[in-house]
Amino acid sequence: MLYPLKFQPVFKTKIWGGDKIKQRLNKQTAPKDCGESWEIADLPETSSEIINGFLAGNSLNELVEVYMGDLVGESVYDRYGNQFPLLIKFIDAKDDLSIQVHPDDEYAQQHGLESGKTEMWYILEAEKNAKINVGFNQPMNKDLLEKHLKYNTLEQILNYMPIQAGNTFFIPSGKVHAICKGTLLAEIQQTSDTTFRLYDYQRKDKDGHLRPLHVEQACQCIHFDDNNNQAIDYKPIKNGYVQLVSCPYFTTNMIEIDEYVEKSYIDIDSFVIYICLEGKMQLKGEFDSETVSKGECVLIPAEIDEIKMVADPYCRLLEVYIPA
Repeated sequence: MLYPLKFQPVFKTKIWGGDKIKQRLNKQTAPKDCGESWEIADLPETSSEIINGFLAGNSLNELVEVYMGDLVGESVYDRYGNQFPLLIKFIDAKDDLSIQVHPDDEYAQQHGLESGKTEMWYILEAEKNAKINVGFNQPMNKDLLEKHLKYNTLEQILNYMPIQAGNTFFIPSGKVHAICKGTLLAEIQQTSDTTFRLYDYQRKDKDGHLRPLHVEQACQCIHFDDNNNQAIDYKPIKNGYVQLVSCPYFTTNMIEIDEYVEKSYIDIDSFVIYICLEGKMQLKGEFDSETVSKGECVLIPAEIDEIKMVADPYCRLLEVYIPA
């Protein structure tokens, strides 16, 4: 029988990365300037390695191929095959990320890419005056955008918002966005590593070269009619859950525990991922108990019907699965 699976993080050094993944999320092997920690991933160049139980040493991709619907859910396997459909990250922005956009599924299919890239952010920490960009601050079209790009005034038309810990944002494909300096967040996204940069502050890479832009591709991908740029409004429920996001690619709930929560997955034909944002808990069921602490993720295979989560003494989590 399968059991809750934990994975070895894959660290990504970035020109804008810092040290909070190591310092705040207890990942002591994270390198200097670590911008991303890929917690659960299945891309051609990176498939997460299991670190617990009898399957330790196997990759996530190998498990999907062997266990298929028992691991991911029958409907999920029918839809995605051997490709695990989500990528879970922590991101530490010591400096601003580029102004960027991700393609949708239609564009990806037409151009031979893995998939589109819809994502969401949960802000873990925000320094004083930290902000993010989500969308534009005025009605926009391709001609007007290209004019601002030509005259280097793009930042004047972007919708910047101040942020604090707990803020949550949904970033569908086609939405112009940027994570700005002083931000530590958890990201849930489709399995894709495709990003088109509109603007990068004339920033140079470690070799002194300007980083490439992808203006033509970005303009083809932007959904100019999407004006929903606000943070998600929610109120946590102790020892219960509140839904943050539900879209065709993932559903994400917030769970806070100071006692225990019993979860039944009978009605969910999907794996479930828990991202521990704060505190610690014990997972119990028809398997050896598993501890999950701040900065860790765990994957509950679809064949597991129920578990019990016991706070130790408090835990805040994101719960993620693929909707039917």
